[in-house]
Amino acid sequence: MIKITLKDSSLLELQDNSTALDAAAAISAGLARVALAARINGKNADIRTVLSDGDTLEILTFDDDYGKWTFRHTASHILAQAVKRLFPAVKLTIGPAVEDGFYYDFDTEEKFTPDTLKEIEAEMKKIVKEDLPIERFTMSREEAIKYFEDKGEPYKVELVEELPEGEEISFYSQGEFTDLCAGAHLLKTGAVKAFRLTSATGAYWHGDSSKKMLCRVYGTAFPKASELEEHLTRLEEARKRDHNKIGRELEYFTTVDVIGQGLPILLPKGAKVIQLLQRFVEDEESRRGWQLTKTPYMAKRELYKLSGHWDHYLDGMFVLGDPEDEEKECFALRPMTCPFQYQAYLNRTRSYRDLPLRYNETSTLFRNEDSGEMHGLIRVRQFTISEGHLMCTPEQLEQEFRGSLELAIYMLKTIGLYEDVSYRFSQWDPDNREKYIGTDEQWNEAQGVMEKILNHLEIPYKVGVGEAAFYGPKLDIQIKNVFGKEDTLITIQIDQLLAEKFGMEYTDTDGLKKNPYIIHRTSIGCYERTLALILEKYAGALPMWLAPEQVRLLTIADRHLDYAYEIKRRLEEKGIRVTVDARNEKIGYKIREARLEKLPYMCIIGDNELESGSLSVRERGENGDLGSMSAEEFISRAVEETEKKIIKKIN
Repeated sequence: MIKITLKDSSLLELQDNSTALDAAAAISAGLARVALAARINGKNADIRTVLSDGDTLEILTFDDDYGKWTFRHTASHILAQAVKRLFPAVKLTIGPAVEDGFYYDFDTEEKFTPDTLKEIEAEMKKIVKEDLPIERFTMSREEAIKYFEDKGEPYKVELVEELPEGEEISFYSQGEFTDLCAGAHLLKTGAVKAFRLTSATGAYWHGDSSKKMLCRVYGTAFPKASELEEHLTRLEEARKRDHNKIGRELEYFTTVDVIGQGLPILLPKGAKVIQLLQRFVEDEESRRGWQLTKTPYMAKRELYKLSGHWDHYLDGMFVLGDPEDEEKECFALRPMTCPFQYQAYLNRTRSYRDLPLRYNETSTLFRNEDSGEMHGLIRVRQFTISEGHLMCTPEQLEQEFRGSLELAIYMLKTIGLYEDVSYRFSQWDPDNREKYIGTDEQWNEAQGVMEKILNHLEIPYKVGVGEAAFYGPKLDIQIKNVFGKEDTLITIQIDQLLAEKFGMEYTDTDGLKKNPYIIHRTSIGCYERTLALILEKYAGALPMWLAPEQVRLLTIADRHLDYAYEIKRRLEEKGIRVTVDARNEKIGYKIREARLEKLPYMCIIGDNELESGSLSVRERGENGDLGSMSAEEFISRAVEETEKKIIKKIN
């Protein structure tokens, strides 16, 4: 017999060689029916895993992230099996579960149309109905390579060859279909009751644009049909809010093939919103003691070698010249501002009296993102960021970290995204030393300091192992777009390594030279990404203070124009962005256009308004008719809403 410790710390006694599923059945038949995976000794595991005496065990269901992942990973294998049945010549690559679904990449000459996806879905339903047992087994490296060579699956051969020597190579089979896979998976195909294939797109093998373009089929899966339908309804709503759709329709930005992917053109509306955000951020940072710098967009490779970016980030940089030719000058566009701002610190000698020293910059950066990773304004190759670097003593570190976090939270609350974010404590991966600079002791110290600060500030974070920058741990403020894809919006990092590399010192109270701690931070993150997120958050109806056009005056006849332009002048004197629609069109047409453009206010001007010095005011939303009010009253309302940065809920 063996004893297992459960999540509630109770002990469960089982027969030797019992699996996690046996444990679930011993707890209750109901739990065994919904058990999808397990967490054994803190690590995610297949439900088939054999338990050992003293193990800790948690049974995972679809309510748990890894339970969902296991369920949808099985759905991806059902998809691949269906495709191989229908199109035997297709070559298989990879098929993971992802946020809210799964995908599988295929090398195929077939064009997968919506009708093709329906055909594949029908075959998947047959496989589910067959309720095929899913079995796990292993092979040696040589056996695995020969197996896939015999099957004519070159991508699988490549994947096996990429695995470290001596690593266990596992497979899962269901009926005639077998795939290379680390797992976990469900016990039978029949458990995947409700699924839908959602799209087919292109994706490069390994995300490398120099490699072959594959066909990526996306789908999602749920235990119940009702849950699937709810998800699809949410997805349809997300499509309506997608900034790629709204931003183009409302003319905030566009993209042009001859300019290139990930290089958007901000049209006047989008440029105005980012200008408003930048001015707001710079003014607020100045008020909090940050000093503005302006540094070059490029530098010689020697700067990046000094910082470590040349060794750890070269693939993500745009290089001007031959990086291998040491005889000629070679430059690179900057992917970050830190090594440039360090030169401002090094401009003269420093003492403890100079610290904390806070430098900020509205930085245009350049990163060579993979083509498959780019999406609208959320992930681009050229972007502008509210970047800052803060040099301080160890005693000042917690207070300055708190100040950086409070600034970020203030920004999030002001633009209305605070309730949508989560926190990730991004740590290094000690098993992947090549990714990082510094010693184990330095990393443990930096992470220990950061953990202490985060716990003291009561930040509800998750840990992300391997997500740290190559020079230090960080707090990532995460946010999801309308489709559930998570990205980092704001980052605050603690760095005790680069100051020494750059020779940054200060004279302390004891007269000794010491290296300052550095905090790398953004306050609102990437402006392009922020614009995308607020377009999605508000479905294009931006808050009054951020709206590129806040008020439109609609005249019924030409005789009302003089009064309209007088109101326009008075609003503009108060800083309100206003236009006059003086076209010779019917007033109903003008109103419809203003509504479609999601303007905060429209004011209709006719004979009554002209005679009484009033305005007929309409606000966004279904019940937005505010009736008649004096010009003074409306101007006061518009100014207050703008200056106080009020965010209204729109019906």
